[in-house]
Amino acid sequence: MIVVVDAINKDKFTHILDDMYKLRARVFQDRMGWDVKVTNGREMDEFDELDPAYVISLDDDMNVIGCARLLQTTGPHMLSDVFFDILDGEPPLRSALIWESTRFCVDRDRLGKGVAKNSVSYATAELMVGIMEYARESGISDIITVIDPVMDRVMKRSDNAPYDYVGKTADMGKVKALAALVDCTDERINKVRAFAGIEGEIFLPEKAVAEAHQDKDLAMMETELKTYIEEQLTAATTERERSDAIALKEAIGEMLRTRRMSDA
Repeated sequence: MIVVVDAINKDKFTHILDDMYKLRARVFQDRMGWDVKVTNGREMDEFDELDPAYVISLDDDMNVIGCARLLQTTGPHMLSDVFFDILDGEPPLRSALIWESTRFCVDRDRLGKGVAKNSVSYATAELMVGIMEYARESGISDIITVIDPVMDRVMKRSDNAPYDYVGKTADMGKVKALAALVDCTDERINKVRAFAGIEGEIFLPEKAVAEAHQDKDLAMMETELKTYIEEQLTAATTERERSDAIALKEAIGEMLRTRRMSDA
């Protein structure tokens, strides 16, 4: 399923954004060997400071399994400011109706093979559909995406072949890159949906995502507290210390029960 995080709602989804930056570090630095800036295990750059829209794919447990970043081409973006060699002297495309998609990736370590729902192939196609449907509903007509030749082949296999390219294929450090154009039409969206067997609504309501992460946070807190209490009981050397640890265990248990009741 897909959630879109932008400048308006980003404060609600700090955990998801943090997991997304971690995924980007694992994919672009660790797996692909790109020359990207990674700090504390998170890949971020100056374009993340421009309040882009992130199209983020989540599995049933609300783990981030894919993402892409969308930026308006009317302002700074990677093709005009970083990958300008691709343009081969041509001016960058600038239009309120054309947005740039970059940092597209999926979590191969978490996903399986084949075409099932929890596969790399399905997640990739769903993320493509999420980008195009979000763009279509936002009045965006076309996406320009900076990709490598491997991703170009993936798009073609997914019945999402670019209708045109801009500039040339250029060397970008350890990889080659090219700029492809994709129109956000019903025809294209339906082809990718049919390829992957994607049916129905793919966008999760913000409330559902927020509630699921609250549940995850509560479960994590419970686990950490239980571990702490067991450590205190094990370390107790006097009856007073053991009694205090048991009292703490009971107090924390009551606090968690109260919180569950309030959230119900």
